[in-house]
Order: sequence, then structure tokens, then C-alpha cells
Amino acid sequence: MTKPAPGDRADGAKPALARRLGLFDATMLVMGGIVGSGIFINPYVVAQQVHTPALILGAWIFGGIIGIGGAFIWAELAATLPEVGGQYAYLREAYHPAVAFLYGWVLLLVIQTGGMAAVSITFARYFVELTGLQIPDWTIATTALAVLTLINCLGVKTGGRTQSALMVMKIAAIAALVVAGAVLAGHHRTVSTPAERHSSLTSFGAAMVPVLFAYGGWQTANFLAAEVKEPKKNLPRGLLLGVLGVVVLYISVNWVCLRALGPQRLAAASTPATAVMRLALGQRGATFIAAAIAISTLGFLSQSILTAPRVYFAMAEDGLFFRAVAWLDPRTRVPVVAIILQSVWTIVIALSGRYEQILNYVIAMDFLFFGLTATTIFVFRRRAARGEMIAAVSYRMPGHPLSTAVFVAICWWVVGNTIYRYPQNSLIGFVLLLAGIPVYWFWSRKTSSL
Repeated sequence: MTKPAPGDRADGAKPALARRLGLFDATMLVMGGIVGSGIFINPYVVAQQVHTPALILGAWIFGGIIGIGGAFIWAELAATLPEVGGQYAYLREAYHPAVAFLYGWVLLLVIQTGGMAAVSITFARYFVELTGLQIPDWTIATTALAVLTLINCLGVKTGGRTQSALMVMKIAAIAALVVAGAVLAGHHRTVSTPAERHSSLTSFGAAMVPVLFAYGGWQTANFLAAEVKEPKKNLPRGLLLGVLGVVVLYISVNWVCLRALGPQRLAAASTPATAVMRLALGQRGATFIAAAIAISTLGFLSQSILTAPRVYFAMAEDGLFFRAVAWLDPRTRVPVVAIILQSVWTIVIALSGRYEQILNYVIAMDFLFFGLTATTIFVFRRRAARGEMIAAVSYRMPGHPLSTAVFVAICWWVVGNTIYRYPQNSLIGFVLLLAGIPVYWFWSRKTSSL
């Protein structure tokens, strides 16, 4: 059953997470969790798989529809169970604490921190390109992580404002790319070759993998359910508005890339956003995109540091992790130890140079838990029908149960496709997942003996 919401505490009571984020913050969190540097690069990956404008845009539109479906699912979950930890709480309440722990385990070990390590190095490389400073990548990456960690330790409102500011800058940069590409880069008409006209269902499926990965990330906003004002209203609204906003941004970027470059040149351009802006504004345009990517990566890191530590905090609160990780600063009321833990582990991965390999096998883990979390709606609706819990009324997944089942099937299709294409890397991911079982057994036994 749902725990009491950890709102403002009475004087003298144990510090609790503070509800200081509004609808705008929640929307920016959703968008910030999805939009990284990939949208400036991924269009060419999709264009290499499907070769006509209709299929390229179709892949991004279809991915957007799936993303909106995911937003509706998580909106219903947020309205049903507005607890700290988001996915962790849903899996714990629907199935078993062990399932929730395994999610938090791989989130900390590889999913969140591996992605953050790769993005921090990307930021460092673009920072060097923009400034010309001869500073090692690891120094810049570590400094950026340390600064953002400090900001988020100052309070959820400070972290939220920083994240919102960076997301607004990202939106402005993408809007500038779209306008410049549409107005200045010109329209390049191309005629598709016979090979292009015969894109298969298999190639469209291959194109959908990077598209779905690019649309992922909305779920992280739910980690902060205990720090959002009126979470049953603002968090679902933020999810739907945020994902819709990202769909518009992504389709606009791909449309302008196709308009400026055409499908053949788009497929050959490993940095399509840079190519578009170079056509439009010359070297100044290329420099602008480098700055936009740097800001985008910084925004992703800020959002990750703000959101994911709440999962580790929830694990510690449940007695399934080091108790210190559940400590809240009495003044700022944020889980400082959890925030620092994630950043330190991210730095370790970045310094190890293994982050690119880690990214290869986190996709299967990420989408495995996407699908599993979506299935919790079936559990919660069944319990609500029996009167065991209060169901969400305002925000419900349209077309459930069929639509939810389709979403789950698509998530697990991505897992199966990843295993098929990268069996060795996927095996490593599942080994890491299974390694969490004895760790859970240790913590649960330790808690039960207290």
C-alpha cells in the first residue's frame, strides 16, 4: 500500500524530502531526461537503415507515439503511487522488494552511471573544442560532475532551477537549428535509388532501436515524486507535456536535416546537425552546434544527478543498502550521500575508460525494466478493483490493456533484438543483473536480523 507522502516535516521531526518542484520543473525534468546529445547525431544512424524521407520521419513519428504511450503509463503510475524512487517503488509494491532492488542495483552500477560517464567525456571533448584549452578530458569531466554534484547538494530547488535553465537553453539551441536549417540551408531535392525504395521491415526495425533509445528517459522524473508539489496532478501533466515537447523537437530536427541534406547526404553525415548549420552559417554555425551539444550534455548530467540518487535513497530507506545513503541534510533536505555516491562511481567509470563498453549492454537492462515496470499497471488496477488500493482516476493509459501490452512487447522486442545483435555484451549485462541477487539476500538478511 502507499506510504504517507513525505511532505514538510514538523519541527523536531526527522528531516523529510521537501516538495519544492512545480509543474514547470517537472516538465523540464522530463524533457531533460530524454534530450541529450543524441538528437544532434542520431538522425544519420536512422537514415542509414531506411532511405526515404517518409520512412525516416515515419520512424521518428512512430517512436514518438511509443514515447507518448510510455508517458501515459508512467503518468498513471505517478498518480497511483507518488512515492520517492518512481520505478523502484512501483516494482517493489507490485512484485517484490528483490525485483525493485535489482533495478536499483543495475541503475547504480551501469545504467545511469555508465551513461553519465560517457556523456561527461562528450562534454569534455566539446568544451576543449570550443575553448581550445589543452586540458585532459578526465579533468574537465570530473570538474563538471563535481560542480553539478555540489549544486544538487544545495537543495532540490537549486538543482531543479539549474536543470530547468539548461533545458530552456537546449530548447533554444534546437529551435535555432530548425529555423536556420529551414530558412538558410536551402532545400535539396533528391531522387531515391531502387535500393532506397526497397527498405524492408527488418531495416525499419533496426532504425527503431536508436529512435526508441533516443526517446527513453521520461521515467527518471518519477524518481522525484516525493519532491513535486501536488504530485498526483503535476507529475502526470509534466510527463505528458514533456514527452509531447520532445516529440515536436525531434521531428522538427529530422525534418530540417532532410530538407537541408536529403536522405543520402544525411546518411553520410556522422554529425548532421553540424552539417546543416555549416550550410546555413558556415563555421559560425558549426561552432554554435558544438556549444549546443556541450550545453545539452551538461543538462543531461544535471538531470541525472538530480533524479537517480532518489532511487538509492529509497533502497537505503528500505534497509536494502548502506543506511548512510538514506541520510538527508537537515537544512537542504536532499540525500547528499546518495548524490555523492552516484557521482563518485560515475567518475570511476569515466576514468576507467570502460564507459563505451558499458553503454553497449545497458540497453537490454534499461528496456527490460521499462517493460516490467509497465506491467505493474495490470497489478495495480487489479488491486484497485478489489478495493485494496486507490486507483488513478484523472490519468489512465488509453486503450489499456491492449495498448499497455503493445508497449511491453515493444520494450522486450528491443531487449531481444539487442541480445541477438550483441550477445556477448548482453550476457555481461545479465550477469551483472544476476550478481545483484546475493547482494539483495545479504541486505535483506541483515535488515531482518536487526
